[in-house]
Amino acid sequence: MIFAREIDDSLTGLVKKIDAATTEHKGEKMGSFVVFTIDDEDLEKKLKDLAEKEGIKKTVFTIDNPAGPKGMKLDKEAAVTVVLYKDKEVKVCRAFKKGELTSQEIEKVLKDLPKILE
Repeated sequence: MIFAREIDDSLTGLVKKIDAATTEHKGEKMGSFVVFTIDDEDLEKKLKDLAEKEGIKKTVFTIDNPAGPKGMKLDKEAAVTVVLYKDKEVKVCRAFKKGELTSQEIEKVLKDLPKILE
């Protein structure tokens, strides 16, 4: 589960890799989704275009209010928050402020995936 307050190249890179991992691990019941907490009238179209352009097939895009889902207590300064969970138990939670989601950080997230796979 990824929460995003903005769409940029770093987020797109993360989503593409998570989408590929979701396809690779479909037998292990891995799912993935991004909750966009962006106030933008055109967001739905932008997300459809993004999914088509980048070939996102398995990762679900959803839209919520800028505060995020009730009860999630997202870091208000985080541009992207990644939560890896299994059986309603959070195994990994990483929050990235603007500019912090580098290719190295994306690789760290991918290395954490075995924590949620069967």
